Amino acid sequence: PAGRRGWEAVVSTQSTGGPKRIRPVRTMGGNRKFRALRLDTGNFAWASEGATRKARIMDVVYNASNNELVRTKTLVKNCIIQIDATPFRQWYEAHYGVTAGRKKKTEDKPEEEVKKSNHVQRKVEGRKADSKIGQLLDDQFNTGRLYACVASRPGQSGRCDGYILEGKELEFYLKKIRMKKSK
Repeated sequence: PAGRRGWEAVVSTQSTGGPKRIRPVRTMGGNRKFRALRLDTGNFAWASEGATRKARIMDVVYNASNNELVRTKTLVKNCIIQIDATPFRQWYEAHYGVTAGRKKKTEDKPEEEVKKSNHVQRKVEGRKADSKIGQLLDDQFNTGRLYACVASRPGQSGRCDGYILEGKELEFYLKKIRMKKSK
C-alpha cells in the first residue's frame, strides 16, 4: 500500500540554519505529532550536577546508525551533537564560585567581585570542595562546546532534549569521533 512508504521514511530534522520550524502531523485517532523540521536550541541536562539548561545546538558530530545523517546534520534520537557551553559555565561559576574550563593564563586578570551576602558566601565556600569535574569535560569547557546525546525524538515530539556526555560514555564517543576523523 502507498501509505506504508510514509512510515518507512526517515524523519529528518535539520539542526542548523534559520529559526525553528515545527509542523503538526495528524496521526491515528485524530491525535497529533509535532514534526520538527528545523531546530536551533534544546533543553540539556548535566546529570552529575543536577542542572538543566536551554542551550544552542551547534553541530551533529556522530551517529551510530548512519554517517549520512551526520553529513546532512539530521537530528535523531541518540545522535551525538555539540552544544554551546555558555549556559552551563555560567551556572557552574554561580553555583561553585569557580571558573570552569578557563585556561590558567587568563586567571591573572583581576575580576570585579560582585558583592554577596555573608550567607551566600558561606554557601558557595561550602560547595567548593565538591566542585570537581572530569578532565575531558573541563577540556570541552575550554573550547566553548560540549558533547551531548539527544534523548528525545525530534521528529515525533518537535523538541530536541538530551544530556551532556561525561565519564566513560564521553571517553567512548570521543574515541569513536577520533576514529571517524582519521579515516
